[in-house]
Amino acid sequence: MKIGFVGLGNVGGKLAGNLIRNGHDVTVLDLDKALVTGFAEQGASVAETPGELVDACDTVITCLPSPAACSAVVEGANGLLTCLGPGKIWMEMSTTDASEMQRLAQLVEATGASALECPVSGGCHRAATGNISIFVGGERDIFEYVMPVLQTLGRRILHTGPIGSASQLKVMTNYLATANLLSMCEAMVTMKAAGFDLATVYEAMTISSGTSFVAETEGQVILNGSRDISFTMDLVKKDIGLFQKLADEFGVPLEISPLMVDIFNDGIDRFGERELSPNIIRRLEEATGLEILAPGFPPVMSDDEPPAKGGEVLPRRANAI
Repeated sequence: MKIGFVGLGNVGGKLAGNLIRNGHDVTVLDLDKALVTGFAEQGASVAETPGELVDACDTVITCLPSPAACSAVVEGANGLLTCLGPGKIWMEMSTTDASEMQRLAQLVEATGASALECPVSGGCHRAATGNISIFVGGERDIFEYVMPVLQTLGRRILHTGPIGSASQLKVMTNYLATANLLSMCEAMVTMKAAGFDLATVYEAMTISSGTSFVAETEGQVILNGSRDISFTMDLVKKDIGLFQKLADEFGVPLEISPLMVDIFNDGIDRFGERELSPNIIRRLEEATGLEILAPGFPPVMSDDEPPAKGGEVLPRRANAI
């Protein structure tokens, strides 16, 4: 299978790198020509337009920063739609709006091609090792056909149902991660104000019922001071906004979500939309005059799980218990 990859940024570049390292035939496309050159040096072929990429490949993966960017790649001049047809597959791996994903999938399928949405979860450090989780929405037979590709890209792969379902589940998980981040920031600052050693606070969080993926990973880079998880405040705002939109659509009167949106709007106003998302803690650092730092913590997250071939995660069923 010849694979095209559009979007070589923080997540996409790591996913594309996994494909190349594992021997897949990969053609790449990105607006950043320096990134493209780097992948060409690793053995990737290069395309100049999305349409050219489709023409050269059986399956095209997009991993882009926003629904607008994805739409431009699919529908724009020389976009994917210009060359898609029977036998071609489009896999969208961005975090996007479910309704926009459904709209684009219909356009793709009208050409005779197939579409899957495959957003990922678990952080850039797990994207780099191939241990990231993948939610997949779309037809089951297409899902099974591309499973060898998915098994290279991720460790835990969940088929979620029709197109749109994976996008909705992905923004739900990002909402939960953001809630964890904000509550952890409040916990750290409060315990610092109470006079606690922050290394001890970190251990208390991570060995207890108060732990979370965010505490165990982002907590470390917050205490280091780098706050670097290769994810920015504008992307958090997009994701939690999509979750709020989903709740509004189904008439769920959320109470925590609107406050989270307000907090990140304020963070963006103060620090800029491209500020690293864990630096939302600066709002509390500035309000209290405290620095939430501790020695001995790493500047970036690393994945301590050895790379392994991915597999499908099956939901629990009553008759399987």
